[in-house]
Amino acid sequence: MPTTVDVFEKTRSHERLEQLRAAREADLLPYFRRLESPAAPVVEMEGAERIMLGSNNYLGLTGDPRVVAGARDALDRYGTGLTGSRLLNGTIDLHLELEAELAAWMGTEEAIVFTTGHQANIGTLGTLLGPGDTVVADSGDHASILDGCLLSRAKLRVFRHNRLDLLAKQLDRAVAEAQAGDEASGRGRGGGVLVVVDGVFSMEGDIAPLAEIAELARTHGARLMVDEAHGAGVLGARGAGTAELLGVEDQVDLRMGTFSKSLASCGGFIAGSHEVIDFLRVQSRAFLFTASAVPAAVGAALAALRVVRSDEGPQLLAAVLDNARYLRDGLHDLGLHVVAPQRLPDGSDIVTPIVPVVVGDDWKAVLLWKALYDAGVFVNVALHPAVPPAGALLRTSVMATHDKATLDRALAAFADVKRAFEDEHGPLPGAPST
Repeated sequence: MPTTVDVFEKTRSHERLEQLRAAREADLLPYFRRLESPAAPVVEMEGAERIMLGSNNYLGLTGDPRVVAGARDALDRYGTGLTGSRLLNGTIDLHLELEAELAAWMGTEEAIVFTTGHQANIGTLGTLLGPGDTVVADSGDHASILDGCLLSRAKLRVFRHNRLDLLAKQLDRAVAEAQAGDEASGRGRGGGVLVVVDGVFSMEGDIAPLAEIAELARTHGARLMVDEAHGAGVLGARGAGTAELLGVEDQVDLRMGTFSKSLASCGGFIAGSHEVIDFLRVQSRAFLFTASAVPAAVGAALAALRVVRSDEGPQLLAAVLDNARYLRDGLHDLGLHVVAPQRLPDGSDIVTPIVPVVVGDDWKAVLLWKALYDAGVFVNVALHPAVPPAGALLRTSVMATHDKATLDRALAAFADVKRAFEDEHGPLPGAPST
């Protein structure tokens, strides 16, 4: 008789089990910490005031009275939930207004709103791609992109983060395979090629070289999709993201964005041509078979988008980038290993609101996180497999609403913690030479 294996056995023997147990016993687990106040520059967390350097609330709009009013008005008008999918009873005028304004913001024909950002990626990639297609993705792409690629059953080719030479090789192979299939069958293979990359990478904070990627996609006959989750509401003169910043909006076929960062809510969207958006509207299972977002979330996102597109928008965009550079320079001056400003085609440079501090060792990263937490600063911790092996980092991020005095307090805490930490545990990775 075959031996019966309990399907739950993996929950008792997975590779992180002992690490999690040790971290919990020592109160070193950096995840699932309890927030007790709004997502402001300074928060209440587990009974103490802490400077928030771990939020994606880049423009600080979650507490903006106009955004709160947008959520409240939607709640008062439509109640707490719509109890059905967009296809059936879950579409309201706020969805239609939001989609129209998102398309105008992105400069595309149309946009479609999903209940979550994760669903926007899996619902698009899992619908547009099929077993005969090839998708080429950056190794640093968000997990939701990988999930969508796997769901589609398309052939997945991954290239090392931002390595254009390796992207070119993967595209060469994809095209060669398609041509070989055509010759063998005597007819069209029926498959296409899609390149999908983050505009701003969520852990590293660096910007994809979209102009070069778009050119490679074009010359190989591939389509291009850019995940602007961390770029929309941050980069570009109107805040439309990396494609706008780098001047390649007309060369990007699809742009994904989320409401859970700069737009102060929860949800996601895809912007593109009418034919693609209309196809997703009637074919994407993640769209058709998911309950519509609660009205308050839609109302908040629409109100936040209107703030971004108002005369006040450019001031907020400038403020968050100014704070990012201030924090990055301060951490660099302390001798910590942080990203260098990224050079732009016009000769200027930029620091995105994501400023990682490279630590290397997983346990050192967790211990450093706890020391900062106890000193009143909250940051995020990224361990393998979220980052490469031996690439553990503290992910810091800023808001437009951080003031310099608060950032100076955070930097002072970093200085004190670094000094004490290195006395006990040895040196941290130093600031790279420029």
